[in-house]
Amino acid sequence: MHEFSIVSSLLDLCEKNARENDATKVTKVEVKIGKLSGVEPHLLQTAFDTFKEQTICDGAEFVLHLQDLVIQCHTCNTQSTLKKNEFECPTCKGNDVTVIDGEEMYLMRLEME
Repeated sequence: MHEFSIVSSLLDLCEKNARENDATKVTKVEVKIGKLSGVEPHLLQTAFDTFKEQTICDGAEFVLHLQDLVIQCHTCNTQSTLKKNEFECPTCKGNDVTVIDGEEMYLMRLEME
């Protein structure tokens, strides 16, 4: 499960941001996970809850925002949010599309003391 290595990197990033902002504790961590990121949200939550102990994030709330797939159609020039992972424009049914959101994971916000 690569979620454990992702959480390790996330905790390192939280530690770095806390140091840079003279914080002693992180109370909330918010991340955005794209549906095509390859990250399993429930496994990420479990890994965070397991590995946050005895770190600067000990006791922190972990908030996950799931990002649907957002595409740009080159045929009709529309942007659409897809509920299913179908790479077809819902407007014109074309498949000349580019994914513009929903493939990555981002650290969105930290709350620190």
